[in-house]
Amino acid sequence: MSRYTGSVCKLCRTEGEKLYLKGARCYSDKCAYERKPSSPGEQGQSRRRRKVSEYGLQLREKQKVRRIYGLQENKFHRYFKEAESDNGITGEVFLQLLESRLDNVVYRMGFARSRNEARQIVLHGHILVNGKRVNIPSYQISEDDQVAVKEASKNKDTFEEIFEVNSNLTPPEWLTVNLEKGEGTVVSLPTREDIEYPVEEHLIVEFYSR
Repeated sequence: MSRYTGSVCKLCRTEGEKLYLKGARCYSDKCAYERKPSSPGEQGQSRRRRKVSEYGLQLREKQKVRRIYGLQENKFHRYFKEAESDNGITGEVFLQLLESRLDNVVYRMGFARSRNEARQIVLHGHILVNGKRVNIPSYQISEDDQVAVKEASKNKDTFEEIFEVNSNLTPPEWLTVNLEKGEGTVVSLPTREDIEYPVEEHLIVEFYSR
């Protein structure tokens, strides 16, 4: 499956709720979903009122979370299988694996304005983990890992703009960040309580357990 390249705002309208795919813009009055929340197409409003089956609810929740993290189906499913083989609660382990991806951590620390931008920043080699360059967005961070923007990249216009936009960002409790220095620390692995998005992970577990 190829990566989605269309308007990400349409994805929010399809799911019927904000997925915060454009970062800070989603919190402003420029948010396209706020201006036009109906589903794409002329019959958007009527489609949203249709009764949805149990399978439909499970599918929509799975698609919503997959789109939040910007993953293709095969990769998303592999994370679920990994979580399923863990001794913990499958749904919670699954979300922890998604949150612990390097591209998500870069976004959460404020080194990018969206997860998609964070993925590109990692791929282009701008990020160091424990002093070593890592260009794999799916790299799993660990407790006490040090994540930083490469010194040679900090003064680039892109990062100056990112740091300015995210200057008032409050990182989650499992991360500590010094945005001025472009560096942060993973204090602990994320827990279920650290994920503020309205996610019903039990629906995803039910979908893949059919």
